[in-house]
Amino acid sequence: MRKSEIIFLGLVLLSFLMGFYFYPQMPERVASHWNASGQVDGYMPRFWGVFFMPFMLLGMSLLFIAVPRIDPLKQNIEQFRRYFDVFIILVLVFMIAVYLQTILWNKGFQISLNVTLPIGLGLLFYYTGILVENAKMNWFIGIRTPWTLSNEVVWDKTHKVGGRLFKIASLVGLAGVFFQPYAVYFILIPVLFVAAFTTVYSYIAYKQL
Repeated sequence: MRKSEIIFLGLVLLSFLMGFYFYPQMPERVASHWNASGQVDGYMPRFWGVFFMPFMLLGMSLLFIAVPRIDPLKQNIEQFRRYFDVFIILVLVFMIAVYLQTILWNKGFQISLNVTLPIGLGLLFYYTGILVENAKMNWFIGIRTPWTLSNEVVWDKTHKVGGRLFKIASLVGLAGVFFQPYAVYFILIPVLFVAAFTTVYSYIAYKQL
């Protein structure tokens, strides 16, 4: 296994250890979902409230480990593999941070997700831009439209534009900290715009060729 993959699984193990440590301290009904205003609107039984996230991280990690091995264009993934590996580590660290915040919320340390999510996702979006800018054509990672997957020039042009847009989206997301009641919109709207714009852009770039 690669060192990065060992780190993936090490972070998953850390999440399970956190779960085992905090499990006896959790209430029977664990707050597990918050609405756009940052108010709790969903609960889970204690077991799933504590261990749902570690099991999800395990599944995500196994998928991330499998993707570079099963992609028909795996040789292309190897060209930007270090960016992909760092991205996965950042995703797992972000998810563990959210998990810890959920646990602390249920212990009475209630810091609003509308403060922490814009910061965490803003930073993650910025690195997503770096990853996208460096991604080579493959079937699993990047902006995959019928047109980017049909032409390598279209792939490269779309990903250069998409990378810059993700970096801009990260700044908009970070601004959500200052508008907490609307933080979710500062996160979602830029990402939806990037997805829609790059899809249309890839089509136009393909037609131009």
